[in-house]
Amino acid sequence: MARRPVLEFWFDFASTYAYLSAMRIEPLAEAAEVEVRYRPFLLGPIFQAMGWTSSPFNLYPVKGRYMWRDVEREAGRLGLPFQRPSPFPQNTLSAARVALSGADQPWCGAFVRAVFSAEYGEGRSIEEPSAVAAIATSIGLDGDAALKAASAEGVKTRLRAVNEEARTRGVFGAPTFFTEDGEMFWGNDRLETALAWATGR
Repeated sequence: MARRPVLEFWFDFASTYAYLSAMRIEPLAEAAEVEVRYRPFLLGPIFQAMGWTSSPFNLYPVKGRYMWRDVEREAGRLGLPFQRPSPFPQNTLSAARVALSGADQPWCGAFVRAVFSAEYGEGRSIEEPSAVAAIATSIGLDGDAALKAASAEGVKTRLRAVNEEARTRGVFGAPTFFTEDGEMFWGNDRLETALAWATGR
């Protein structure tokens, strides 16, 4: 069987638009015969480098009001539940570490969707390590073991390296997609374009 082209999916669990992409990327990629590579990272350091102390949707209330309505509309169009979580953005460190530790494992996609579903589908907090462990358990993992593995120094070091890679590659928001030729696409509304580019269509 021919090797499938790879599309990198860079996301932070704090991103509302990444929720929309995470919930639909796998069937779209399968239909396009593209392999998804999950790249969890943290937007906080990226925003700090830009001089922002919070999400731009908090810093610019007019933009924030539009975003919440837009995501609600898009979720409805896609048949996805949507509830605004509080606080926003949430601290996604524990969830990001678990996702990173399992990025090459078959369960990663299910975990990513479960976290986003809890956060934006049900409006639940994902900040607490116990909440992340419960989500991991809900997809059939040993939640405590997953959390322990994600707390290893090696995973912490990898996450710092991934954040630096995001910065050096010009990532400024989420979701961001990279095709194998280095082309970058930003935003949920560019997912289909990124998949088409990945296949040369």
